Amino acid sequence: MKTTKTAAAFAFCLVLWTISAAGQSGYQVITVNDGGTITGTVKWSGPLPKIAAIPINKDPEVCDPQSQKKRDLERLVVGSNGGVANTVVFLKDISKGKAMDLPEEHQFLNQKTCRYEPHLLLVPVEGTLRIKSSDPLLHTVHMSGASDYNLPFPFANQTVSRTMNRNGLVDLRCNAGHVWMNAEMLVVTHPYYAVTDADGNFRLTNVPAGDYEIEAWHEGWKVVGEGAVYDVMTQMRVQRPVFSDPVEWTKKVSVSASGTASVNFVISDKRPEMAANR
Repeated sequence: MKTTKTAAAFAFCLVLWTISAAGQSGYQVITVNDGGTITGTVKWSGPLPKIAAIPINKDPEVCDPQSQKKRDLERLVVGSNGGVANTVVFLKDISKGKAMDLPEEHQFLNQKTCRYEPHLLLVPVEGTLRIKSSDPLLHTVHMSGASDYNLPFPFANQTVSRTMNRNGLVDLRCNAGHVWMNAEMLVVTHPYYAVTDADGNFRLTNVPAGDYEIEAWHEGWKVVGEGAVYDVMTQMRVQRPVFSDPVEWTKKVSVSASGTASVNFVISDKRPEMAANR
């Protein structure tokens, strides 16, 4: 048991280190003349895995206004065209380029009907994450990983802000008994990151001409167990899902001055090293 816990802790630290290294902490802002564009898609291949929904067993009047009884965990969102939403696509080996211009909609988290909107957050290091609760009940946003805030939201329409001062991966969960609530945040040190839309599309702009390694990063979709946590409202122990590690696919891309390069990823349930460079 001890060996398993040690291995799990090592794996989590390795994930944080990998993302930190990818962030290129020595990134330099320059004037980009004749920058290029990278466009592409992330699409799913093969049968979709079956991911069990979680029963809505607390505060149904707020959390389940449509009486659906269960909540999808939103760990794998695949559109009708096979496009995979909420995949982060970024350049791994870039040391200089444009100033930070990450999309504002991924730097603001809302808690609405007991779910996180958006599910995937993307915030610059030393940038500000704004968090709101639209629900008239107690939520707590518990962060673990590169940030370790634990923020209570006892009232509706309360908004708080926090500075993200370390780059890396941050898990977000609710410690108020809403065990299905989950989201992920990447805190990054350069602007060449994009989150795929509902159709799996992404776009990176004003990229200096050159050769790069580009990565598609997904949070992981498998439920591998349950973990016990105390509901801060009832002080009772509840079980919430534990998810598999993030998965990554990489490719090479060449960007010409004022040109447009296309990169398409196909991801699946296969091991990442088997799917890389497809």
